[in-house]
Order: sequence, then structure tokens, then C-alpha cells
Amino acid sequence: MTKAYVIGIAGGSASGKSTFSDSLEKELQTLRIQTFHMDKYFKPKENRPVTEAPITGKIYMDDNHPETVDLAKLKEDFFAVLEEQYDVIIIEGLLTLWDKDIYQACDLKLFVDCKADERIVRRIRRNMTWGLTYDQITDVYLDMVRYRHDEYVEPTKWRADLILNGSLPIRQALDIIACYIKTAHSTGKDG
Repeated sequence: MTKAYVIGIAGGSASGKSTFSDSLEKELQTLRIQTFHMDKYFKPKENRPVTEAPITGKIYMDDNHPETVDLAKLKEDFFAVLEEQYDVIIIEGLLTLWDKDIYQACDLKLFVDCKADERIVRRIRRNMTWGLTYDQITDVYLDMVRYRHDEYVEPTKWRADLILNGSLPIRQALDIIACYIKTAHSTGKDG
């Protein structure tokens, strides 16, 4: 390949995007890889949007809105790396397939789909390890996250080349995608 093969991975909160991305990176470790996790580009808390929940009227920091991510910095870093000598670039996050510039730069677009009930259970387990209470996690999910998912994340599913089942073990999908990328790299074809 003369240019890096770019893989975009999107999906809902706690759908398995990061898990799949990390596993894919390990599977492709013989190649030169750069990975971008959108979560690492959250703006400082004081610069994130605050929104009123549509039903309860409670005010929340809106971490599932495009304005919460420093997309300008992410795109600056991402597009700079496209000029470097990487074989594969992975970019994953809620808005990977929402942002037009990022979406158009991807050679392979994946959406990790997972039912809402499973995602909320995963989110509760994960966020409780971060010190949040059950009520804090469920309140923000029910008041904000699910609405932002419907607004910004779910519609991007139809931009994906492949939709992965986030409820199943990832081994088979991982093997197929890694094999495809390794073959494209070894033959010099970019998809």
C-alpha cells in the first residue's frame, strides 16, 4: 500500500468500539499502526456544552454531543498522520462516522451495533469502576445519552460498510477484517 489504510469504527456508548479497536490493533501488530480514540479528545470540562434534558429538565454536561469533542484538534492530528509512513490508521469513537471529513477519509467504515439494554448494563459496570453511582449513571443515560445516540450515533450506522454485532464475541469478525487488511497490505491494494 502506498498510503495508510484507514479504518473508522463507530457505535453507541459501551457498544464495544474500543474493545474491537484494541483487539484489531493487536491482531495487526506486525504492521505500522496509529490509533486515535475520540474519547482522548474531550474538551476540558469548562468548555463542554451543558444541556437541559428534554423530559426532566435537569442540566447535564453533554458528553455525547459533537461540541464536547475537540474535533478540530482530532482532525488536525489525524490528517497529519495520513502523511506519515503508517500501514494502518484506526480511528474510533461515537462520532467517527458522523463527521464528514473523518468519514470520507476512511477506507473501511465499521459500526459496532449493540442493543440499548446491553449497552446500559455495560455502561453501569464500567462507570461504577470510575467511582460514579448507579443513580448518576442511569440518570444521565435516561435523560441525555439515549437521545444523543438517536440524534448523532444511530443514523451513522447506515454509512458503515459493515455492521458488527457488539453482543457476540468478536473473534470471527476480528479474524475476517484483520485478514482482509493484511491481504490488502501484502498485495499493495488498498481495498
